[in-house]
Order: sequence, then C-alpha cells, then structure tokens
Amino acid sequence: MNERKQNVIETAHKLFIEKGYQATSIQDILDGSGISKGTFYNYFPSKGELFMAIFGSFYKKVRFEREELLIGQDVADIEIFIKQLEIQMMANKQSKLLILIEEVRVSNDEELKEFIKRIQLVSVRWMLGRFLDIFGESKKPYLLDLTILFNGMMAHMSYFSFQAKDVAVSEIKIIRYCMNRIVDLVNGVSQCGERILDPELIDTWLPTFKNNMHQCHNDLMKSSLALKKATHRSLPCREDQTKANELIDFIQEELMSSKPRVFLIESLLQVIKTQYAVNIEQDMNLFEENINICLSLLEKEI
Repeated sequence: MNERKQNVIETAHKLFIEKGYQATSIQDILDGSGISKGTFYNYFPSKGELFMAIFGSFYKKVRFEREELLIGQDVADIEIFIKQLEIQMMANKQSKLLILIEEVRVSNDEELKEFIKRIQLVSVRWMLGRFLDIFGESKKPYLLDLTILFNGMMAHMSYFSFQAKDVAVSEIKIIRYCMNRIVDLVNGVSQCGERILDPELIDTWLPTFKNNMHQCHNDLMKSSLALKKATHRSLPCREDQTKANELIDFIQEELMSSKPRVFLIESLLQVIKTQYAVNIEQDMNLFEENINICLSLLEKEI
C-alpha cells in the first residue's frame, strides 16, 4: 500500500480511538497526517470509507499471521487454532478496534453498521471453517451452533475476567478453557443429534458470497495454503518464502475483491511460477486451477 495512504489510515485509527469516530473531523485527519483535502479524497471517498480501510488493513495483517501458523502444520491441530485465536485476541486488544465497533453500533450510520455486521459474519465463517478442519465433516451439521456458542463464551469470559481486576487471567487461558468446553459439546450434540442452525445458513447471511462463489473461495484458500506449505518446503531462503507468501496472499485478496484485476493476477501468477514454484508444479497447478474457476464464475455473475 502507498506509504502516505497507510499513514493516513494509521493517523485516523489513532484519532478515532482518542476522540471517537463521530467526533473526529476530516480536518483533524488532514492536520494529523499532513495531506491536502484533495489527496484525502483521492484515497478515500468519505470518512466512512476510511473507517472501513482501517479494519481492512488490520484484518489483512491478522489473517496473514494466522495463515503463517498453518504452514507446514496439521490443520486439525487444536493447538494451532488456539495460537491463531491468541494472535487475534492480542491484536484486538492492542488496536482497540472493539471500541469503534461499539460506537458504530449505537450510531445512525446504517452503512457502517452493515459493514460491522459483515466483518463479524466473515469472522464466524472463518471460525466455522476451522472447526470443520478440526472436527471433520461428520460433525458439520452441529458446527455453526458451536461456533456461535464459542464466540459467546469467549466474549463473556473475556469481559468478566476483565471486571475481576484482582484475578489475572491470560488470553490463552480463556481460549483454552472455552475450546475444551467445545470439544465436550461436540461429542454431546453429535451423539444426541440435536442442532438449531444449519451451517448452510452462513451463505444466506453473507448474500454477496453466493453458494458457488463461497465454495470457490474455500477451495482457493485451501489451495493457497497448500502452495504456501509447498514453497516453505522447497525454498531454502526465508526471504523467498516470505515473498512467495505475500504474492499468494495478494492474488487471493485481489480475487476476492469486488472487481479483481485479471491482468494483475495473471502477471503475479507468472512471477510465482518462474521464481518460487519451479519444483512444485502440482500445488501451483491446483492454485491456478482454482483461480481460473473463480474467475469464470465471476464472469457468469457479471
């Protein structure tokens, strides 16, 4: 990202936390970041778009760190999942974005309310996918219920642990405690066959991700993770591994945007092929195949 644009995002983030989103004016952001009004509107059509960019920048970093933990690891390993959640909890704590979420919830800005709702649903979808990795297809009918229960347990345990100021409870202890309860519940609900919500509902809650595209994006994420693991094994240089991962992430993010730039995707694919995936053709071909499937589905929707 353009350094000046990233500086605006970081400046606005700090101001929104200090003064509140509503109380921070665009002039405050211009003064803090040292840019002109014209430059601001070249970057962001509105203050609301800047708000969204702050969350986008934050979750991109968190997603990258979460996925890095999976490279070369078993996706069904609960300990890896616990570490992923610890990264997310610590990042939420440091960024203080939850404060902004609460402010938007009580505001009259319907667009931002819808945005917050969407990112929370995307988080639920990610967690549902990880539960599926851990517990397997046979438990899928019960996993949306358990994902929601897990989110509730985590939120309330974190809140009341914070209220008990004389009791020091670490994030990792809360995550592990809640995860242990979910493991017990998975066995219980699967034995009795009881559920409330069908996991397929997640597609109706995220209407812009139609069923076919949702599956396409899932396949893309799996193949991108497989390609990252393969580059991790085949590239001896840590710097090359990092560069390859960044290119894979960029392609994935571009493809999941509203208007993916096909020429850019094809150009970066060629770079990966020739510089980082010379000896891992099978994983590279699968990644490229899933990209082409997503692109063809997007053409049909247009």
